[in-house]
Amino acid sequence: MIEPARKRPEFRNINAFKDLRGYRLPPAGWVSILHRASGVIMFLLLPFIIWMFDTSVSSEISFARFKSVFNAGVGFAPGWFFKLVALALIWSFLHHFTAGLRHLWMDISHDAVSRESGRTSAIATLVLSLALTLVLGAKLFGLY
Repeated sequence: MIEPARKRPEFRNINAFKDLRGYRLPPAGWVSILHRASGVIMFLLLPFIIWMFDTSVSSEISFARFKSVFNAGVGFAPGWFFKLVALALIWSFLHHFTAGLRHLWMDISHDAVSRESGRTSAIATLVLSLALTLVLGAKLFGLY
């Protein structure tokens, strides 16, 4: 007896109202989205980066002012807010850097372009960038 052919899966566009809640993005998709987001964060915080660099290297007086912003704050913004902005900048740089290294590795090693290696390298990228952010964030907030 001939078995009936199995119905092939139907791939369609995602409906934002019905499908988005149950849709599970693979780790490589998360790394890709976060790579773009980290690039946008670094671009938007570029004036803050330039201010931090200029203020920290101009003179001893400007460096003291730089430190006071992170300790006491400026105006209505407390110092912890500036530390959180710096932490977002640290995360965005580290994630963008590790995801860029992942992309370079995939370009160099053509063996690394498979579903399983993409999944493991994406998880490694996420874990490494978060671990480095935790270490530098602990230093930023004075835990060591």
